[in-house]
Amino acid sequence: MSDTAIFQGKTATYHTLGCKLNFSETSTFCNLLENLGVRTVGKDENADLCIVNTCSVTDVADRKCRQIIRRMKHDNPNAFMVITGCYAQLEPKKLKEIEGVDLILGNNEKANLVEYIRKAWKEKLDGDHSVTAHTVATKDIRDFQPSCSRGNRTRYWLKVQDGCNYYCTYCTIPFARGNSRNPSIESLVRQAEKAARDGGKEIVLTGVNIGDFGRTTNESFLDLVKALDNIEGIERYRISSLEPDLISNELIDFCAKSRAFMPHFHIPLQSGSDTVLKLMHRRYDAALFTEKILKIKELMPQAFIGVDVMVGTRGETQEYFEETYNLLESLPVTQLHVFPYSERPGTAALKIPHVVTSADKELRSKRLIALSDAKTKTFYEEHIGKRMPVLFEKAQQGKAMHGFTDNYIRVELSTDVASADYDNKIVPVLLQDFNQNMTALTATI
Repeated sequence: MSDTAIFQGKTATYHTLGCKLNFSETSTFCNLLENLGVRTVGKDENADLCIVNTCSVTDVADRKCRQIIRRMKHDNPNAFMVITGCYAQLEPKKLKEIEGVDLILGNNEKANLVEYIRKAWKEKLDGDHSVTAHTVATKDIRDFQPSCSRGNRTRYWLKVQDGCNYYCTYCTIPFARGNSRNPSIESLVRQAEKAARDGGKEIVLTGVNIGDFGRTTNESFLDLVKALDNIEGIERYRISSLEPDLISNELIDFCAKSRAFMPHFHIPLQSGSDTVLKLMHRRYDAALFTEKILKIKELMPQAFIGVDVMVGTRGETQEYFEETYNLLESLPVTQLHVFPYSERPGTAALKIPHVVTSADKELRSKRLIALSDAKTKTFYEEHIGKRMPVLFEKAQQGKAMHGFTDNYIRVELSTDVASADYDNKIVPVLLQDFNQNMTALTATI
């Protein structure tokens, strides 16, 4: 059997856990394999190839990875099973113990995923195969897997950076992803131009620490933003996440005046207590975070600002949590993404005294989630009655069509609207009241 024939006529199914970066990469894997003759199938059809792109940000994520692998093998008993991503990088030995796993690829090796699959799958078909794990030490993770794809979505996801040099005490991502690295602006512009030619209207910039862009090419994130803003055909860009210390005032100024960068920011805070931030080895304090939020709101009053918050980390006393709550309550942020702290093997946080109980973590999480719900509801209410442009996304069968305003308000059309007329189009709408489950504003064209 030839190398090419291995893929011809085969079927594949994919499962992604974790961050938007993982979803972007999985979509690229899918595109690469489809170009080789592999057809993507859903849950109702057995697959010849299963690929799981894993996460390891918490112990819950680890457990989900193992559960998904076993479930996919049960549903596709004869499939060639490939595991990649952060859990594969950090725990290849544990994955080798799961029955049915055929190939394990770390984050450096996923850049050559097709070649690894081709070789190992051929060996299995020839009867000469054993479970193999290909990973390198963290210091040797240097490859960059380009990714600009939309999968079955409307928006494109452009990977502009990978890895992280921050080594926060609670985090395993630098060990799983390696140090910060990026491609050139020129190569990213080419990918964005292709997305425009293929009909893309919106691109989300993804990465692990994208504000650190340029470390390997002596360029800057602001240079990248300016270059992308000039690309004809792309009408919207969103920045997935920016560390507070990497948001320059020049970047905020440019986004406020730019043609295509939306008034939408996602900024990790993690804690509003300076004491806890120091324990975490974060590179900013509450005052700097506050300064950036207020600067954004000064220049873009209607900006949507999402914030990551971690609760119950080691060292977070009730007093320190109240500092976090009070800070977030006082600031004009829109939505909180709340994460309970999870013990991760090998992290420096394990040396910090004062362990928060599970019950306290749950109580603190509930308080912040309630605060988030109230802030998001208020933000949405302020826009009722306004006319705003919405980029609509293809509706699932039997479900209402939805899309987002420039400042990331989720908008829903009734199910009787002809979805094909508005798919991947930016349409001015009149925003009305909340939908039935309070997850979006309804709208009329």
